[in-house]
Amino acid sequence: MKRFKKILFRILAVMVVFFLFLVWYQYKYSMDIVAPYTVNSPTLDKKLLIATQGSDFKDKVTSGIIDHYNNDSVYIKVVDVESLNVIDPNDFNALVIIHTWENWKPPVSVQSFIEKYGNENNNIVVFTTSGDGDYTMKDVDAIAGESKLDDAPLYIKKILDRLKMLLL
Repeated sequence: MKRFKKILFRILAVMVVFFLFLVWYQYKYSMDIVAPYTVNSPTLDKKLLIATQGSDFKDKVTSGIIDHYNNDSVYIKVVDVESLNVIDPNDFNALVIIHTWENWKPPVSVQSFIEKYGNENNNIVVFTTSGDGDYTMKDVDAIAGESKLDDAPLYIKKILDRLKMLLL
């Protein structure tokens, strides 16, 4: 009976450690919610939507895109990726979706949006970040990379290169 209690105690201890690891991991790597905001007038002809998640890296990439178009005649709307379910891509000349790969898959809101609109609209630029920097959704021509602040200018340039044709 003592041996059974020791085994049971060890199994319970492993389960508690695993649970604490999951809580720490979720706290450490979960994305912040992005408060929506706009730049420039919505009456402008060119319209850009940036759907993103909150992190230092994603904020820097978003700011780089906004800084590039800030003085141009481009209306920019920034929302959290969870708001994609109320977005009509036909309201914008271009959309940029910046998301992280969470639990071996994209966020549900991103996956649903791409499944609904991804193949029919060529105005969507997807940037996926992950630990390895090489995960993307199946059949989506996405930019992929790691969330390293030093690499933000490289990804800003890649995104701007794709947006150039959409926001002529």
